Amino acid sequence: MSENKAVVAGVGMIPFTKAGQSDPYDIMGAEAARRALADAGIEYGAVQQAFTSYIYGDSTGGEKTLYHVGMTGIPIINVHNNCSSGSSALFLARQAIESGAIDVALAVGFEQMEADVEGRWPERPHPLEDFAKLVIAKRGMPETLPGAALFYGAAGDQYVEEHGIDPKVFAHITVKNRRHAANNPYAVFRDPVTVEQVLASRPIYGPLTMFQCCPRSSGAAAAVLVSREYARKHGLRDDVVIAAQAMATDFPSTFEGDLKRLISYDMTAAAGKQVYEESGVGPEDVRVIELHDCFTTHEFLIYEALGLTAEGTAEKFVLDGDNTYGGKVVVNPSGGLIARGHPIGATGLAQCAELVWQLRGEAGDRQVEGLTHALQHNAGLGGAVVVTMYEKAGV
Repeated sequence: MSENKAVVAGVGMIPFTKAGQSDPYDIMGAEAARRALADAGIEYGAVQQAFTSYIYGDSTGGEKTLYHVGMTGIPIINVHNNCSSGSSALFLARQAIESGAIDVALAVGFEQMEADVEGRWPERPHPLEDFAKLVIAKRGMPETLPGAALFYGAAGDQYVEEHGIDPKVFAHITVKNRRHAANNPYAVFRDPVTVEQVLASRPIYGPLTMFQCCPRSSGAAAAVLVSREYARKHGLRDDVVIAAQAMATDFPSTFEGDLKRLISYDMTAAAGKQVYEESGVGPEDVRVIELHDCFTTHEFLIYEALGLTAEGTAEKFVLDGDNTYGGKVVVNPSGGLIARGHPIGATGLAQCAELVWQLRGEAGDRQVEGLTHALQHNAGLGGAVVVTMYEKAGV
C-alpha cells in the first residue's frame, strides 16, 4: 500500500429527513462536521482545508456552515457538481492529502430541501434536458415531463426493448433497498414494501413509478481525511484508506442516441476501469457497494457499467438475489438514495460513511462480514461520476 494514500480518519452524518422537515442547512452541516471530527479524534483547529458540497443554498454556504464549528481562517471551497457533489468534495480532499500539500482535510456535504404540495423536485432546467429530448424523440418515445425522470425512465424503456425483459424487475430494486434501510437509523424510509406496492404507486415515466424514484430529502454527512504520517504521529485510527479514486465526465457517446449512455454509463465504466486497475481489485472481488440509485433503472444499468454482471444479464442478477445479502455483492446496504434519501450535496459523503462503517465492522445489522474492500459510485448528470475504492489497512 502506498504511503501517501489518504486515510479516512473519521466520518459522521445525521439522520436524513423528508424535505421540509429539517434544521437549516448550516445547522445540519455543522453537526455532521462535528461528528466526523469527534470520530477522528481531532479538533477543528487541526483542519487545514475544507471542501463543502451542496447545490441549493447560499453562494458561500460552506463558510456559513463551518463558522458554527470554528473560524480559523482556513480555505473553504464550495463544490457544486450536481448529484456527485459530495464525492467531488471528497475527491478534492483526497487530492489535497495525497499531493502532500496538507495533512488534514474535511469534506462536508449538506442539502436543505423544501417540498411542494406534491413532493416534486424543484422545477429547474437540467443542463442535459435539450440533448435528452432529442435522443428520446429519435427513438419515437413520448415527452411527458421535464427533468431527470425522463432520462432514466426512457433508458429503462430502451433496455426492456433491447433485451426483452419484464419491466417489473426494476421494482425489485426498491424492495431490496427498503429492506436494507430497515436496519439503518439514518434512513428516511425504513418500512418494507412489496413489488406489488411499488408497481401500484403513481406512474412517473416508462417503467418508473413513484416508489422507484429517490425522494426529496434533507441531511448532512462529513468525512475527515488525513495523511498516514499524520495519523501515526497523532495516534489516529488509520484502518481505512482510499485505495483508488477516479472521476470521469461525459464522452461524445453520451449524446449519440443510446439512452443508457445519456445517464452516465460510459463515464461510470471509464472511472470504474481506472479504479479497478489502480487498486488491483476487480469487480468480481467487490462484496459491498454504495451505488447511485437515484432511480431503479439507474441502479440496474450501473450493475453492468461497473462489471458487477455482464452486459445483458442484470435481470438475472436481480432475480437471483445477487445484489443483496447471501448473493455476490451487497448493493446499497444503507438503503441507497431510494430509501435512505438523497439530500444531493450530502449523498456522496453518506455513501463514504456507510462504507467506512462497513470496513470497520461498525454497521450493526447491516454488516457485510469479512470485508477487505468497499466500492462507492456517485453520479451526477451534466455530468460527472466519481468511483472510489476503500481498503481495510493491512490487506
